[in-house]
Amino acid sequence: MEHTRRNKIVDVLKSKEFGKEVVVKGWVRTKRGNKSVIFISMNDGSAIHNIQVVADATGFDEDLLKQINTGACIAVTGTLVESVGQGQSVEVQAKQIEVYGIADPLVFPLQKKGHSLEFLREIAHLRPRTNTFGAVLRIRHAMAFAIHKYFNDQGFFYIHAPIITGSDAEGAGAMFRVTTLDDKNPPLLPDGHVDYAQDFFGKETKLTVSGQLEAELAAMALSLVYTFGPTFRAENSNTPRHLAEFWMIEPEMAFYDIGDNMDLAENFLKYLIQYALDNCIDDLEFLNKMYDNELINRLREVIGDKFERLTYTEAVDILVASGQQWEFPVSWGTDLQSEHERYLVEKHFGKPVILTGYPKEIKAFYMKQNEDGKTVRAMDVLFPKIGEIIGGSQREENLEALLRRIHEMNIPEKDVWWYLDTRRFGTVPHAGFGLGFERLILFVTGMSNIRDVIPFPRTPKNAEF
Repeated sequence: MEHTRRNKIVDVLKSKEFGKEVVVKGWVRTKRGNKSVIFISMNDGSAIHNIQVVADATGFDEDLLKQINTGACIAVTGTLVESVGQGQSVEVQAKQIEVYGIADPLVFPLQKKGHSLEFLREIAHLRPRTNTFGAVLRIRHAMAFAIHKYFNDQGFFYIHAPIITGSDAEGAGAMFRVTTLDDKNPPLLPDGHVDYAQDFFGKETKLTVSGQLEAELAAMALSLVYTFGPTFRAENSNTPRHLAEFWMIEPEMAFYDIGDNMDLAENFLKYLIQYALDNCIDDLEFLNKMYDNELINRLREVIGDKFERLTYTEAVDILVASGQQWEFPVSWGTDLQSEHERYLVEKHFGKPVILTGYPKEIKAFYMKQNEDGKTVRAMDVLFPKIGEIIGGSQREENLEALLRRIHEMNIPEKDVWWYLDTRRFGTVPHAGFGLGFERLILFVTGMSNIRDVIPFPRTPKNAEF
């Protein structure tokens, strides 16, 4: 049986070639039956739906049948027949069964019952075998593919930004250090500081928080580029919205202004959600039934609506006038919190919102200043249930203005000399944004905790698996 070609369960379920011999291989979800007939439900991860295998119990060795329990891996050769049972249109009448791997029902943790998502996080090495995580991981793959397809079809070039960096793109601090120095006895300077000149790279290096700055450099030559890679934040945030390692999609576009940037962000998000509806509907219907019965409606509504666009100032006026009791008080100059963003989207407008014109004090040094001297051409795209899903801006292309801002924020020129060079040599109006991949997956799957949309979450005090 080893050399027979496997038929993926997703293909077998769609087949109408009754009477044809098939070979299905996968993991047992359930087994039931009696002395004369056995029903085995199995799944190979290719689809949310299981295939039912029907075996004549008298035709198989009793010891073999005893090994077929929930979690065991088996290969079945048999005939594809039309199903008389409910819930599936085809099933396999088994001729041969081989057990690849047993799973002792006394110790295998994924028995046929409901498991909490908290429990499944403790067994992240096994949770992809559940319906929920199979669905999430298939959707995650589809969204990654769709992102590359979208940008490729729009004429963008994919840039691999470095993971190890000497700069803090966001000015946010909280970065993981990368070093080969002896942790017990590092070389020290006379003033007691660590001598990073003796480190591997000859300077202090960290894991990146963003590929944006490098993407900007590439956009200064290729016009339309994007990065899509892992990013890292060493924030001690134990919330359902934070990870220490997460993935970011960051396009940068030469010759784009803030309006072009908003248009691209809206078009991009709608494309991705439509792709999920077109290609992942079985998984979405499962998640809709199990976790969030508004999920598919919400996805369709977001595609159907033109996003509302307004300034930060207008948004603050709406929030102040709302009469709501906020956990975080809101006034002009404060950063908006998730509760404010979701109020605007879910209660006030009933659709996604793009905010622009944020106070410069609460935004990064590279954002282009408006003529009022107080605000910058930032944009945040706000989604229902999520809050901010995209953050971006038109970038400051003017060297003098950028230098002024860098000095105001006490950023050493020597740390960003290469970034400043792009404003010295053939500067160009340009814009870009960042989409947190896991936030997108949260929205598309309807899951409520970001740790449940990445295969192996990295959070404070948790780097297992």
